[in-house]
Amino acid sequence: MPNGYETAVICFNENSKNTIENINGHRVYRVGTWQSIAKQALSLKYFAILKRVIQEFNPDIIHFHWANPFPAIMLLTLIPKHVKLIIHWHMDIIEQKYIYPFIKPIENMLLKRSDLVITTSPQYREYSKPLQKFKDKAKIVPNAIDDSLFTLKEQDKDKIEEVKARYGGRKIVFFVGRHKKYKGLNYLLEAEKHIKGECKIVIAGKCMLTEHLKAQCKSQRVHFVGKLSEDELRWYLYSAAIFAFPSITKNEAFGVALAEAMYCKTPTVTFTIPGSGVNWVSLNGITGIEVNNSDAVAFAQAIDTLLADESLSRKFAEAGRQRVIDNFTISHLVNNMKK
Repeated sequence: MPNGYETAVICFNENSKNTIENINGHRVYRVGTWQSIAKQALSLKYFAILKRVIQEFNPDIIHFHWANPFPAIMLLTLIPKHVKLIIHWHMDIIEQKYIYPFIKPIENMLLKRSDLVITTSPQYREYSKPLQKFKDKAKIVPNAIDDSLFTLKEQDKDKIEEVKARYGGRKIVFFVGRHKKYKGLNYLLEAEKHIKGECKIVIAGKCMLTEHLKAQCKSQRVHFVGKLSEDELRWYLYSAAIFAFPSITKNEAFGVALAEAMYCKTPTVTFTIPGSGVNWVSLNGITGIEVNNSDAVAFAQAIDTLLADESLSRKFAEAGRQRVIDNFTISHLVNNMKK
C-alpha cells in the first residue's frame, strides 16, 4: 500500500492485449488498443474492464487525467455518485479543432462532476477557457521530474567529456523532445541561420516531422541524434551550454524537459507562450531568456547572448537548478497532492 493509499491504475496498452500487472505495489490494468483516432486510443474492452475495476476495487477517489475524451465518456457513465472525482487537467484540446465541438459537452460534464481540478501551472488555470467557470475547484500542482535520473553518477564525467569531444569541443545548443509542429523545431532551424557564435545544434528525439526537418536543414552544424537512453540524455544535458526550447503553442502546457535541463544547470531559451506554464517554469532573466513567440531572429540573438556571456550563463544555470529543486521534483508533487 504505497504512501498509505491502496491504488489501482487503468490505462491503455501499447498493443491489443489486456494485461494486469503489479508495479511497485500498484495494481495496473492495461487495456488493449485496437485503433487510434486524432491521437485518442480506442478499445472495445475499455468499458467492461473499467466497470469491473470500479466494482472490484470500490474506490473512494478516482483521479482522471485529461485530455482523454474516450474514457471520459465511460467514466461519466460508470462512476458511482459517492465517489470523489479529481480531474488532472494537463492541457486544453487545441489541435483537434474540427472534433472539439463534439468533445466540449463531455469536457463540460466532466468538469461539473469533478470535486477537484488539478492544473500544472497558474497560467493554465487563469487562461484555459474551459476552466473559467470552474476556477473555484482548481488547485495548482506543478508537474515534476524524477531528479534521481539526472543526478550525476560516478562514471558521468568521462561520458560528458566524450559528448563534448564528439562535437569538436564547440558549445552545444541542445533540444530534446518529440518532433511535432507545436515544438517549433522549424524556428530553431531558422534561428540557426542567424546564430553568429560558434556552436553545434544537437537535436534529440524523433516523431512524424523528423525526416522533413532533416531534409529542410542543410547546415553542417546541426546534428540529429535520435532517441536517447536515460543515461545519454543526462550526459547531453550536462554537456550542453544552452537548452533550446522553441515550443510555440499551449500544447506545450508545462515543459518537463525544460525542468530537466534546468536541473542539469543548462540555461534556457524559450518563446513567450500566452497561457502556457512554460514561462513559469523557466523565468525570463532569472533562469534563461524568453523572446517573442515565433521570432527566430530574436531566438538566435538570445542564444548568442548566452554563448558570449559565460557569467550570465552560470547565473542562469545555478538559479535554474535551484528553481527545480524548490518546486518541480517528485517529492514536491507528492506533498502538494496530499494537501
